[in-house]
Amino acid sequence: MRFRTCLAHLGAVAITLAAAPAAQGLPEGSADHFAGSQIAKHEGWGRTADPPTDGKVPGMDVSSHQGDVDWPKAWADGARFAYVKATEGTGYRNPKFAQQYDGSYAVGMIRGAYHFALPDRSSGREQADFFVGNGGGWSPDGRTLPGALDMEYNPYGDTCYGLDQAAMGAWVKDFSERVRERTGRHPTIYTSTSWWNKCVGATESFGHTNPLWVAQYDDTLGPLPHGWSYETIWQWRAAGLFPGDQNLFNGGEDQLRRFALV
Repeated sequence: MRFRTCLAHLGAVAITLAAAPAAQGLPEGSADHFAGSQIAKHEGWGRTADPPTDGKVPGMDVSSHQGDVDWPKAWADGARFAYVKATEGTGYRNPKFAQQYDGSYAVGMIRGAYHFALPDRSSGREQADFFVGNGGGWSPDGRTLPGALDMEYNPYGDTCYGLDQAAMGAWVKDFSERVRERTGRHPTIYTSTSWWNKCVGATESFGHTNPLWVAQYDDTLGPLPHGWSYETIWQWRAAGLFPGDQNLFNGGEDQLRRFALV
């Protein structure tokens, strides 16, 4: 099988608000959002059966909502990779990040960090710097996934954060290029087809540079977001055997290790 290079709960946290107009008037305290929290809210849970797993690697993603994760149990249950929320906007850091990020590594998992984007609060470059400076790095050790950018529905208001498609595409590119500049890897992009096609559309195409981590809670994987011809990771359910969300890597364990390396 060829290697495919292109490829989330609620707790009170303090988020520093930037001066962007869309953020004005919001309370200083807000929710800790996770990968898929808004997608499930807007698109529903959907699926009734487990997906076929032949030739694919099961994994998970977690945030502070999971607290201290029992990593040995998750490993014994079959999880082989994990994405851990590190940051949100430019003011929130996951207080459980060390236990989750280091704990998954200690049991043998390949793990990476992700950032929940708030594109109306600050620039992509600023949020990329905050992310990389607070756990979103990468190293060529074969055990570290490239950082991931969580792009989904606005928890506070307008679906697309008050940005048109061109501005949103430019924001994502700004974040992506800064992460590549700082870490050597383009980030994985986490999103849903519906949100991406509405808020980014065809203004920018990231399929040749950024792996896709797609959230779809249907019984079968449907159309992918504009710009990608295949997914690297499919988040297929928001709860299940493993703590947090349930994921499948689109390939075998050797391919997963190669993805972590290059």
